[in-house]
Amino acid sequence: MSGGFRSRTRRGDEQKNSPRGEKQNQARTGGPARPSRPPQKNRQPERARSVPGLDAPRLLAHEVLGRVRQDAAYANLILPKALRQWKITERDAAFTTEITYGTLRTMGVLDAVIADCSSRPLEQIAPEVLDALRLGAYQLLYTRVEPHAAVDTTVRLVEASGNGKAKGFANAIMRTISRTSPEKWIEKLTPRGEIAAAAFRHAHPTWIAESFSRVLGLGELDAALDADSERPTVHLAARPGEISGEELALMTGGEEGPYSPYAVRLESGDPGDLDPVRDGLATVQDEGSQLIARAVVEAPVEGPDNGRWLDLCAGPGGKAALMGALARIDAAHVDAVEVSPHRAKLVEQATRGLPVTVHVADGRDPGLEPGYDRVLVDAPCTGLGALRRRPEARWRKSESDIAELTPLQSDLLASALRLVRPGGVVVYSTCSPDLRETRAIVDRAVSELGAVEVDAHEFVAPMADVGDHPSVQMWPHRHGTDAMFVAMLRRPLDR
Repeated sequence: MSGGFRSRTRRGDEQKNSPRGEKQNQARTGGPARPSRPPQKNRQPERARSVPGLDAPRLLAHEVLGRVRQDAAYANLILPKALRQWKITERDAAFTTEITYGTLRTMGVLDAVIADCSSRPLEQIAPEVLDALRLGAYQLLYTRVEPHAAVDTTVRLVEASGNGKAKGFANAIMRTISRTSPEKWIEKLTPRGEIAAAAFRHAHPTWIAESFSRVLGLGELDAALDADSERPTVHLAARPGEISGEELALMTGGEEGPYSPYAVRLESGDPGDLDPVRDGLATVQDEGSQLIARAVVEAPVEGPDNGRWLDLCAGPGGKAALMGALARIDAAHVDAVEVSPHRAKLVEQATRGLPVTVHVADGRDPGLEPGYDRVLVDAPCTGLGALRRRPEARWRKSESDIAELTPLQSDLLASALRLVRPGGVVVYSTCSPDLRETRAIVDRAVSELGAVEVDAHEFVAPMADVGDHPSVQMWPHRHGTDAMFVAMLRRPLDR
């Protein structure tokens, strides 16, 4: 790695731990893959802060970028904890968060700029050096940090990472970037084609922009992509039977959600500090997810509801908990199936004290007795509808993930239709707007399995503008929720 450039053998090792491998494992297990190597521990704050000329926010940001790259960690999970460990607060914490999340979110643009300035391909640059360059480029292109500060601290980060011979290389790249305005860089590097150009402007892979455009058309594409870069508000769900949405809003200072009767939206703050959350009266849950769990319970069934409800893909337990709270009111019972033992434990924790039984089993063949009145299939998916919550996610995913996931989604829906009784209802949902994971799965169930689709629009009212199909497609830029998809199917009485 002399001179800050990576060797070919290191590159091969990195490919073994690629995001694609993580997604393949997630499709098999129903949950996030375990890192293939033990996660790196944070440097001791005292040692990190002793690096001459470097501030704690940039050091920690560089640390987090390394863990995201090397250990497939999620920045939104590790950064808040690291900020507490390093005792970084207030303005410094805000700056750390901005440059960390911003760098991860705009990585495609940053890499294009760095590549244009570099004498070597990006894959030949040592990963620690490339992380530092990305942080520095983000500051130059997207923040008001003075150019000299961005350049100087980037060079110092390179040196602190053990790549002192690459200082001149990093300095040259940073100075080249700083000599051109951000607007000129975007103009110079934007690819041809309306969709590809929109993807680059909003720092998305082109295939994701194409996926969104198939549903939205070109008119709303910029707005949809832009919404993925906005900071999402915190959504709370009041637990039915314990507290109302109105009471939760008064207790937390938030605003009642416009769609779910249990939802409260907070502009900022750590929900873990709120008494209702600590006391189990409320939980963090996107308002769109609340609507889906509620729709399972409210959809009409043909014949009497015997109170047998099923969540076929329950981890980590948010929807199962809301269904369980409603089941307690209706004297019903929920069976919650989760294939991953770790995620099954999360479901148990989320549903403690509720009429919910957790089963560690594969939803495609869970070994349960058929005859359920209501079944939820919240299928494993690419998660393209929640990109705003995980800044690195858009660059970890690939279009091949969809081809790997759709057979699983179809199999899970087929299993649900076998388990539901004639006249019962199956709700199919994903946190993805991609048509291959949404309408294609539902249409196949209707044409090949004899399911009857029910209009789902009334069960998310007063939410409007949810698409032209009987199913519902939510969007962050329209509704302030994740881009959740939900469809309702009924098994005919004669089947």
